[in-house]
Order: sequence, then structure tokens, then C-alpha cells
Amino acid sequence: MSKILKWGLRVLAIVILIAVVLLAFNWSKLQRLMRVNSLFTAEKIVGNFSDMRGMFFNTEMPVKSANPTPLPNNPRAMPASFTFRDDTQSFADWQTARSQTAMVVLKDGQIAYEAYFKGTDETHRRISWSMAKSFLSAAFGVAVADGLIPSLDAPVTDYVPTLTGSAYDGATIRNVLNMASGVKFNEDYLDFNSDINKMGRVLALGKSMDGFAEGLSEKARPPGSRRQYVSIDTHVLGMVLRAATGKPVPEYLAQTILKPLGLEADAYYLTDGYGTAFVLGGLNMRTRDYARFGLLMAQNGQLDGKQIVPADWVAQSTANSAPEPSEMDEGTDNGTLGYGFQWWLPPNATAGEFFAIGVYGQYIYVNQPKNVVIAINGADRNFRDDDGRITVTNIAMFREIVKSLETQ
Repeated sequence: MSKILKWGLRVLAIVILIAVVLLAFNWSKLQRLMRVNSLFTAEKIVGNFSDMRGMFFNTEMPVKSANPTPLPNNPRAMPASFTFRDDTQSFADWQTARSQTAMVVLKDGQIAYEAYFKGTDETHRRISWSMAKSFLSAAFGVAVADGLIPSLDAPVTDYVPTLTGSAYDGATIRNVLNMASGVKFNEDYLDFNSDINKMGRVLALGKSMDGFAEGLSEKARPPGSRRQYVSIDTHVLGMVLRAATGKPVPEYLAQTILKPLGLEADAYYLTDGYGTAFVLGGLNMRTRDYARFGLLMAQNGQLDGKQIVPADWVAQSTANSAPEPSEMDEGTDNGTLGYGFQWWLPPNATAGEFFAIGVYGQYIYVNQPKNVVIAINGADRNFRDDDGRITVTNIAMFREIVKSLETQ
């Protein structure tokens, strides 16, 4: 064998060895990225949403109570059907069309209806997606009441100086709570190159969510001028809350909200590679525990005689305080929705009617005057159809449930 051939084989062996080492070193990242790329596929979405721990970094939250807040069973009939915009659907057909995996309805703190679908059961800890934003709002209210955040009109850069010079420079905490930061951000889940999907890849690859937020440099409009739903706004609120409390969000949320709630199971948060919680959508809990949070809000922040979230914050955060929606939502069903501090309001909301929502069909709907809470988890791949039509149709069904419960 010639010297050139021997030399070439040695070089090839070294190249192969380096490739093997690099592949082994990055295998977990590649696995996560491959799983994330199939996160929403029809054959995997239900299983993925029922257990996200294999796809993302995560941190367990030991918040299970030895004595969970009781939710006594008191079964009630659900409406047989409902009509919205001349379209009549049966209750069962609506559940199927919306690909529900779980539904819990509370009336006066009792379980009026509970069901699980698609091979899931009550023990699954399900992804909240953007319902997590409303949990963060509740924790924020505690920090405000405790004087850790004296003014909502302070610039976010007062708490997070690393945002100076970014698209968030000049935005106040109130602006960001209202989804009116003015930051330019593409939230299109169906666009591979959108900002929201770039953020998802940051999360999957273990990069820094703080770094991602700090790297946003473009503004779409002046802060406070219009409401545009921008999920990264909630991450910035998490940065503010961490700075104000000196604690990671999972620790502070567990201390102030989740442990006092009397949950039946531990929760967990998805995190980036630096252990920073994915506060804008990474909370995972049982559906009954989501309903317990709704019950807390239905009772003005009080549970079992204990004030967990200040009542004035509940009222303030669920009031329609945000500016008018952005130009892209004008004339659409999305544009008929109101917004507070990380809580949504239905079209023509009655006093004390509000909801949390997450992509693919996650809901916590609250009707305070009727003391009704509806918690739903789903895997609805059509959730974005027609600029909010699905959302307002679901709200119509929730209202029909409330009306039905009142007659029983």
C-alpha cells in the first residue's frame, strides 16, 4: 500500500472519528429538534401534548398538596346542541371537531362534567401553551401587592437593563402586560421562518430565551398605541418578575399561586438550556388543576377562605384595558376580543367573564357571576381557522353551557 493511500486512510479515519464525536455530543439536540419538527403532526400531537418532557428541557415543580382543594362530583347535563351564526352543532360533534382531549366543567366549585378523550386520562399533565400567560399574570399581581413592583408604568429596562437598546426600550410594564409593547414579531405558527417558530427552535436547541428577547431590535409601532399579540412579551414579563423577586419564576409561582391552590399533582415547566422557564407557554398540569386555577379566579382570588391573588388585581387584570387591536385584526373575530393583563375577554363580555387560551384548543373560561369554570385541553390543528372564528364559536358553546347549568 502506498504512503499516499495510507495517509489518506488515516485522514479519513480521523474525519470519521471527529464526526462520530460531534454526532454523539449533539445527539440530544438533534433528537429534540427532530421531535419538535413533528410536535404538531396528526399522529403524534395528542401524545406529545400529554407529556412534553421528552422534547424540551424541563423543571419539576413539587406543588402537589396532601389535601387537594376538593372538587365534589355533582353531574349535570350538558346542552344537547348549540347554534351560532346559523350553524347548529351537537355537543358531541363540537367536542370531536375541536379534537378535545379533556374537559372539566365546574359549577359552584363542584364537577358538573368531566371527560377524557383520545386515549388520555385524568393523570396526564397537559401542556398549557399560552394559558401559562394568565398564571404569570396572577403571580405578577402578588408581586405588585407586595410592593416588589411599585408601578406598572415603570419602563421594563428599569428591571432588565439588558433590554436597553432592544425593541423593548421605551416600553412600560403596563404596555407589555397589555400586549402593546410595539415590538415587531411574527406570530404565524404555520410559517417556518416566523419569529414564533424561531423562538421554538431556540427552546428546542437549549439556547437562551433571554438572549432571544434581547436580540429583537425592530418596532412595529410606538409602545402603548395598539394591541398586537406577541408571545415574547410574556417572556419579558418573566424577566421583570425574576428581577423584582430575586427568584426563578417556577419557584415564585409555586410559592405564591400553585401551592396555595391545593393541586392534586405536581406541575412542571419547560425551560431553555439555561434553566429559564418558558413562561409564555410551558406550564404542564392536570386538567382538574387548571380548573382549580379557574375557580380561584372565579372567586376573586380567594380559595377556602384564603386570599391568594389580590381581589383588586383579579379585577384589574381581567378588565378590557388594552388598546385597540392591531390593523391585522381589524374586521376579524380576533378583533372582537378584549384583552387585559394576560387575560382575554369574549366579545360583548358580561361583567366577570374572561378566559385564558392556548394554541391548539386549551381554555380556562371563567364566568364569575354564575360561578362557572370550564377547563379544556385539546389537539385542535384547525384552531386558527378564519381569524378567530373557532375561538368565538367555542365561547358561544361555553355560554350555552352556562345557560344550561342555570336551568338545572
